[in-house]
Amino acid sequence: MVEFDTVYDRRNTNCSKWDSITDTYGEDGLLPLWIADMDFKANPPVLEALEQTAKQGILGYSPAPNSLYEAIQRWQKRRHDYSVNKEAILFNSGVVPSLSLAIQAYTEPGDAILIHDPVYPPFAKVVEQNNRRLIRNQLLIEQEHFVMALEEMEKQIVAENVRLFILCNPHNPGGRVWTKSELEAFGQLCAKYDVLVISDEIHQDLIFAPHVFTTFANVHPSFKDFSITLTAATKTFNLAGIKNSMIFIENPDLRKKFIAAQERNFQNEINIFGYVGTEAAYQHGDNWLEELLVYLTENIDTVSTFLQTELPKVKMMRPEGTYLIWLDFSSLGLTDAQLQKQLIHKGKVVLNPGISFGPNGTQHMRLNVACPKETLIEGLRRIKYSFE
Repeated sequence: MVEFDTVYDRRNTNCSKWDSITDTYGEDGLLPLWIADMDFKANPPVLEALEQTAKQGILGYSPAPNSLYEAIQRWQKRRHDYSVNKEAILFNSGVVPSLSLAIQAYTEPGDAILIHDPVYPPFAKVVEQNNRRLIRNQLLIEQEHFVMALEEMEKQIVAENVRLFILCNPHNPGGRVWTKSELEAFGQLCAKYDVLVISDEIHQDLIFAPHVFTTFANVHPSFKDFSITLTAATKTFNLAGIKNSMIFIENPDLRKKFIAAQERNFQNEINIFGYVGTEAAYQHGDNWLEELLVYLTENIDTVSTFLQTELPKVKMMRPEGTYLIWLDFSSLGLTDAQLQKQLIHKGKVVLNPGISFGPNGTQHMRLNVACPKETLIEGLRRIKYSFE
């Protein structure tokens, strides 16, 4: 049995989540429930593999071993029924750097790139910093969860001559696990207008039953021809610091262009701990992950019950995947600045501002529940106090 209830003091460990908040917000005693990493120790077999690597004492250049490719292939097949060939697997330091490479590889300055709104903030930043035109497609809310606005999307694709779509699958911050039928309708639309799909699937393993994750490239055989998949073990197993991610590109022409972009940017090498940690996670992580999902489900239930009984004006979008909860504070009638001010300076709790995820995120906040229950309950109490 994994112990997720233990509270670890992460302060003064050069930890972005805990050690940057005082400088960022100018307030002492803040409780961070924001940046998307977990306050849980990594799976012991992963830590042991990293320790054994360090004990070698010589940490020179290292290629990706065959055993790593095999571990990735087994994991994808076992967990997601996705058969990915070895030659289709590439490596990079992270999903966002891979997004930047993909934009450079497949589009030209001034081209239109479409994203959802709200969505993970770096999507917008990486488009704009590469001098492409950012187009946002507003997600709709039906039955208390996000759905894609495909009719509006088609109009935007035509009007703006969209060349590329960055998909968040599962969706961050809403926690939607897009169904196979939703992805098929979306994919057929992109195929109709020759729109390349970059699918960020870093949360693919963090799925709550009965929901089922579907890799976009696996929806229909033709989708492999116009898509690339970005994923990693780092989100699933709380290994963000080892800096390794995978890119799956089935189409040889697309793969050749991506590799060329990697070489131009000298982003085709990964540190040895990234390789070792990823392989160990996929070889030994099934039981740890299953216990984590149970714990996260309990934490989500805790938030739901607390809001219903203690703060009914704040509504939550129950996540189908990820460990992130999208909270709606609009009934309080506060501006985004006022909402942030009260949470930070009165409640002393840090959430991610919804407005950072796009204009459609106004009056919302994103809550990270990947922490011990004791920490979560204290955070919820602080949120309530912020508005008393």
